[in-house]
Amino acid sequence: MIRIGIDALGGDLGVATTVPAAMNAVKNNKDIEIVLFGDEAKIKPLLTNSERISIVHTDKVMDMGEKNPMIAVRKNPDSSLCMAMKAAKEDSVDAVVTSGPTQGVVMAAHMIIRKLKQMDRVALCPIVPNYDGKPRLILDVGANVELRKEHFGEFGLYATVVAKEVLGIKDPKVGYLNIGSEPGKGRELDKEAYEYLSSFEGINFYGNIEGDQVINSPVDIILCEGYGGNICIKTLEGTAKMMGAMLKEEIKSSLGGKIGYLFMRKNLKRFASRLDAKKVGGAMIFGINKPVIKAHGNSTSDIFEGAINQAYKMVKTDIINKVVAKLPKKDEKDE
Repeated sequence: MIRIGIDALGGDLGVATTVPAAMNAVKNNKDIEIVLFGDEAKIKPLLTNSERISIVHTDKVMDMGEKNPMIAVRKNPDSSLCMAMKAAKEDSVDAVVTSGPTQGVVMAAHMIIRKLKQMDRVALCPIVPNYDGKPRLILDVGANVELRKEHFGEFGLYATVVAKEVLGIKDPKVGYLNIGSEPGKGRELDKEAYEYLSSFEGINFYGNIEGDQVINSPVDIILCEGYGGNICIKTLEGTAKMMGAMLKEEIKSSLGGKIGYLFMRKNLKRFASRLDAKKVGGAMIFGINKPVIKAHGNSTSDIFEGAINQAYKMVKTDIINKVVAKLPKKDEKDE
């Protein structure tokens, strides 16, 4: 059995999202067990089917607006998020899924489950939609503000294994997000990263890609530092929302638009779905000793179930051990 620990109280909707998602995940996967960490009094009324689902009670939750995640993790060991992470550290569960605050999740994973010895940094890696309908990985999008060239090699290698094993991409191409496609573009770090990735064993490096290629990408994996990556992913999400809002506004502005909508309704829904980054589940935290998935804070139950399925696939395909086998030994790395 694959055991998934769920922070049942995390996110904007808490148990209203996590409990139905857990029941659906168990229904659709016969070799999965789920442990819900949260308030038993809130969970039980929603848990109409408890087959292969157990509860570890706590009524404490990590605040979504937490300003200092390190202090929050230290002061709230009995929060649903920290208890799920502790269970992963102690091998009571094989992976953790949460909709909790992003920096709190990253910090709790780092401090409690701990980082892989073979990696210097952790990275936050969402799956993003693409024009061709095939998902792409982009990392880092917020775990690190500053990185060195060696970190991009580690991230590229990790993402390559995930793209092969979880997304089913045979020979994933890796690109580096930069202000131009030429090798000499960007800051000194960008130039160093390009040169380093060009000869890094284990990844298929394509070269630089620019911002206008992110959702119509020639690569399967996009590498960037956390500052730029966070701006990039939030810009994509904001653009998708605004396009949807503008389209609705135009449709409602005239009788012709309203009539046209009746004929185009299915097409417009498919259009919105192709741009919705939340549909793919959640962001993976790379570099931790156990799979950790950070779902959107306002995830619905079907989206949260997608995040559970991501964690399930990462455990089933033995991602962590496969990554460790590919990573250079510590003493082989460039310092």
